[in-house]
Amino acid sequence: MAALTNRERFHRLMNFEKVDRLPMLEWASWWDLTIDNWVRQGLEIPPAGDGLSSLQLLKKAMGLDLDLQVWITPRTARTPTPAHHGAPIVTSLEEYEAILPTLYPQNPIDESVLRAYARHQATGEAIVWLSLDGPFWGPRTLLGIEPHLFAFYDEPALMHRINADLCAYNLRVIEQVCQIVTPDFMTFGEDMSYNNGPMISERLFDEFLLPYYQQMVPRLKAHGIYVFVDSDGDIERALPWFARAGIEGILPLERQAGVDLERLRQRYPRFLFLGHYDKMVMPKGEQAMREEFERLLPVMRQGGFLPSVDHQTPPGVSLENYRIYLKLYAEYVRKACAG
Repeated sequence: MAALTNRERFHRLMNFEKVDRLPMLEWASWWDLTIDNWVRQGLEIPPAGDGLSSLQLLKKAMGLDLDLQVWITPRTARTPTPAHHGAPIVTSLEEYEAILPTLYPQNPIDESVLRAYARHQATGEAIVWLSLDGPFWGPRTLLGIEPHLFAFYDEPALMHRINADLCAYNLRVIEQVCQIVTPDFMTFGEDMSYNNGPMISERLFDEFLLPYYQQMVPRLKAHGIYVFVDSDGDIERALPWFARAGIEGILPLERQAGVDLERLRQRYPRFLFLGHYDKMVMPKGEQAMREEFERLLPVMRQGGFLPSVDHQTPPGVSLENYRIYLKLYAEYVRKACAG
C-alpha cells in the first residue's frame, strides 16, 4: 500500500479500512513535571512557530503524528474560581444566574489559531480535534464535585438549566469552529467514571444527559466529525449508555481501572477506541513495554482502535524509557498492518 497522509490514515482507521500503518498519537501529551524531568535529562524543546505551540512541535520532533486540539470551555477569565479543587462556584439557580455574564462567551474561538490548524490539516499532516464540556462535566465545574452528585436529586431544575445553556453554547461553538476548520474528531469531556464504574445511574444519565447529547451529536455527525467521550476510570457499564446517545468512541480506557479492551471489542465490535496503553509499565524497561504492545496487538489488527498512552505520561518515565516506548510504538503500528 502506498504511504498515506496522517489524516488519511486516521480516517481510514476509524472506518475500519486498511492502512499502511496505525497513527502514532500522544493524545494527552505529558505532565508538566514529566517535561521538566526530561529537560534536565537533555531534552531540547523547539520554539513555537508556524502556528504551532512548542509542545505540538515537540511531538513532531519525537516522531509522533501531529494532532491539534481545540478545547473550548463555557467559562471565561471573569468566571469565579472555586476555593479549591472540587469546591462549588454556585450553589443555587440564583447564584448561577448571577454569574451568567461571565459564561458562554459569544465568540470564544481564536480564528488565527484555527486558520493555522486548517493549513496543517489541509496538507494531510495534522488531524484536528475539538473538545467541549459535556453534560456531566459542565455542571460539575460550577457546582463542585460532591454537590453536583447531590444536585441530580436535590436541584433537578438547576441541572437542566445549566445543561440547556451549555448545549445551546456548544451548538453555537460547533458552527463557529466549522466555519474555519472541520475537526476530524471531537471529545466531550466528562470523566463520569472512576475505578468502580460510573458515578451516576443509567436512569440519571437518561434524564439529565441523554436529551442534550441527542441535540449535539447529530450536529457533529452532520459535519462528518467522529464523536468521542473522554472519561477516565472503568467505563464498561456506561459504554452502552453513550452508544445509545450516538457516541461513536471513547478514550482513554485506563488499564489501572480494570478496563478490558478485548472484552469491550467483543461486545461492541464497531465502537471506536483510543488509548489503553498502560502508562504504568513505561518505567519498567523495554521488555515490559513490548509485552504491553503484544497485549494490544490483536485489537490493533482489527481496526477502529488507535493505541496511545492511557493518560498523560507520568514523571516517573525517564526520557530514555520514553524513547524506547516510541521505538516500540513505531514498530507495532506497522506490525499491526503487516500481512
